[in-house]
Amino acid sequence: MIDLKKLEVWLITGSQHLYGEEALKQVAAHSKEIAAALHDDSQVPVSVVYKPVVTTPEEIYAVCMEANAAANCIGVMLWMHTFSPAKMWIRGLKALKKPVCHLHTQYNRDIPWNDIDMDFMNLNQSAHGDRELGFMMSRMRMNRKVITGHWKDTEVRAELAGWARVAAGWHDWQGARFVRFGDNMRYVAVTDGDKVEAESVFGFSFNTHGIGDLVSVINSISDAAVNQLTAAYADAYTISADLLKDPALKDAARIELGLQTFLEAGNYKGFSDTFEDLHGMIQLPGIAVQRLMKAGYGFAGEGDWKTAALVRAMKVMGSGLAGGNSFMEDYTYHFDPANPMVLGAHMLEICESIAAGKPTCEKHPLGIGGKADPVRLVFNTGAGAAINASIVDMGNRFRLLVNEVEAVAPLHDLPKLPVARVLWKPYPDMKKACTAWILAGGAHHTCYSQNLTSTHMQDFANIAGIELALIDKNTSIRSFQNELRWNDAAY
Repeated sequence: MIDLKKLEVWLITGSQHLYGEEALKQVAAHSKEIAAALHDDSQVPVSVVYKPVVTTPEEIYAVCMEANAAANCIGVMLWMHTFSPAKMWIRGLKALKKPVCHLHTQYNRDIPWNDIDMDFMNLNQSAHGDRELGFMMSRMRMNRKVITGHWKDTEVRAELAGWARVAAGWHDWQGARFVRFGDNMRYVAVTDGDKVEAESVFGFSFNTHGIGDLVSVINSISDAAVNQLTAAYADAYTISADLLKDPALKDAARIELGLQTFLEAGNYKGFSDTFEDLHGMIQLPGIAVQRLMKAGYGFAGEGDWKTAALVRAMKVMGSGLAGGNSFMEDYTYHFDPANPMVLGAHMLEICESIAAGKPTCEKHPLGIGGKADPVRLVFNTGAGAAINASIVDMGNRFRLLVNEVEAVAPLHDLPKLPVARVLWKPYPDMKKACTAWILAGGAHHTCYSQNLTSTHMQDFANIAGIELALIDKNTSIRSFQNELRWNDAAY
């Protein structure tokens, strides 16, 4: 469902005619070599495309407009091989709508001590050519990613790969369609928000369909298709003989196929539902949501459309990396002073992409929703570094809140907890992390990621032009509160 290699980042190299045609030929050859090497690097998930060297305001404007119009272009890398006077870039940069990475590099790694002359100096001027462009973008208040270092360095390529993933997630949001089945959970504030402003800022639309529209599609699914899917369940998961015979399993499979059919027909990239609006449905979707998330769809419960969209973006960003991304909720705490932890879970809908081992397919009472006992996948999640990310609507702006955490293996079995779950220790510690989250107005819903970092989320916020508040190992409450105050003033 998500193939990042179809997407393109363009390498646009700046120069000028001052240095002569022979120098421009060398600039072009070097630029082509760099683009090809980055394209062939296995850690760079997208295609890197060389574009002809630009030397005039007209050429710069034309390539920026070309990038805007190119459906597969998700961003541009700008590099000044020589000195490119930045007043030439004003019109093009003003018109450019794609994310920008300023690659501050040079062709040669080392100074050729015995051979360096003025011809070499004139040709290899990135050290101050890139500063000229940097001034102009700062003067124009342009958000961009700056990556500094030699283009062959593994660290530089890793930074570029990370930014390309973020640009892909942003690109995926542009014009994306999401659907809410039913409305927001009644009286809940943080999961609601301004969908008009969100479409203006983020580029995606989120519209509502009555649950009856979905139910009619679910009811149209053939028995043959349902039987085929239940057989797939038996192959993929640990499942009891009794459940294989239970009509509830077929009901769950029919819901999954109905949801998938509805999403594909509407070209939707994600959805939300709520247990308060299930009219005509036999059970609340459980395994259906878990499997659709694994396939790449965004999801959040209780009508939480912002988190559903964020889950989709983070799944795109993490595509092809080890680990997964899932809708999550801080559910309950372990306040042992010697070992405080958070138990993350949800009623049913945690994505199996974060499972440690083979999930178990089970049916249990839910206790809310007033429908038949739903089928769901139950599993633990592996230990390791992770993040929780949440978008909240602050009224005058959107805030992206991120907490770095360390997932841990469960201390004990949880034989009576029939949901997927994960235990984590938030940084810098339980008390400060939870306090900071509350002070920032963070939601109880998040996207939990095993394969993305706070750097990815910082880059994403920069592209979107929104605030990022980070809770990490270095967070102090006093400094964090001051940061929130400064952000209030800045925005």
